[in-house]
Amino acid sequence: MAHDFPPLKNDLVLRTAWGQNVERAPIWIMRQAGRYLPEYHEAKGKRDFFECCRDPEVASTLTLQPIERFAGLLDASIIFSDILVIPQAMGMVVEMVDKKGPHFPDPLRSPDDGQYSRVLGKKVDVAAELDYVYKAITLTRKKLDGRVPLIGFCGAPWTLFCYMVEGGGTKLFIESKKWIYKYPAETCDMLQKITEICVEYLALQVQAGAQMIQVFDSWAGELSPSTFEKFSEPYLAYIAQKLPSKLKEMGLDVVPMIVFAKGANQSLDSVCNLGYNVVGLDWLVDPADAVKIRGDRKIVFQGNADPGVLYGSRDSISETVKQMVEGFGGGKGGWIANLGHGITPFVKPDDLKFYLEEIQRLTSK
Repeated sequence: MAHDFPPLKNDLVLRTAWGQNVERAPIWIMRQAGRYLPEYHEAKGKRDFFECCRDPEVASTLTLQPIERFAGLLDASIIFSDILVIPQAMGMVVEMVDKKGPHFPDPLRSPDDGQYSRVLGKKVDVAAELDYVYKAITLTRKKLDGRVPLIGFCGAPWTLFCYMVEGGGTKLFIESKKWIYKYPAETCDMLQKITEICVEYLALQVQAGAQMIQVFDSWAGELSPSTFEKFSEPYLAYIAQKLPSKLKEMGLDVVPMIVFAKGANQSLDSVCNLGYNVVGLDWLVDPADAVKIRGDRKIVFQGNADPGVLYGSRDSISETVKQMVEGFGGGKGGWIANLGHGITPFVKPDDLKFYLEEIQRLTSK
């Protein structure tokens, strides 16, 4: 189904992602649509978080809020959704508990718990189950009117698996570790199932209008180099390999792909070989060190200031941006500016605005 979208007026982030030299560094921010914005709370009203995700009109309104507030300062939008829509589509119940975060009332406890076999064996209709996401993407593309490109996304298989077995966020990852060290084969079977759904989900997002995609491996840092190599890398590589061929089969243009394996900095060299155009970096990596590891590979980096700098003084923000711009080589190519993770609550929007202005100022020189 071809859509007739308005022509794109700002393709800076796409040109950068494809490895071209550019006039300045493009900027977008993980979680740029969210609760730090007063207008987010007004638009959300009394709806629960997943209700907002499932209502295309509300999701598109929330997606556009930072683009409108920071007009001319953001070079991409990212659809308002959540990584946990995939476990929901797989038949698991996920609730968003106020002030606590996502909660699975009935997580996967062992391969023999009955639910594991049901989830593994379920034929997921990815088009029907997640139709609300595609509708939100198509509506948002129309409302954007070509101002900036729209990014689609999914959670990485390892990160989704962690949520499915832990039952929510965790500091200890007891259940995740139990699975990989007690039930490695069953873990890999479920990871492969999730991975195949991710490929189809991302392809359908592109068909709906997404112009770039990101895979969020938020819990990659919980794995050692050897377990990352076994339980995350193969599945991330599968997505990078299969998505372009799936898009071609569907008669669609290939789009740039970003991978963000947060905390897996010890494996940065191998992450650069997974097949993605862009590799996201968290704030624990020095940009200049990352550039050395990259070498002459045609990989674009994305990141990577500590989100906490936005609680600091304007001088601290300026200094952080200056170091980042210098570390990544000036901003005329090979780097998409972002934070090293999503923006955190209680950041003042004007402080984010200053951060965006500083990146523009220092990379336009």
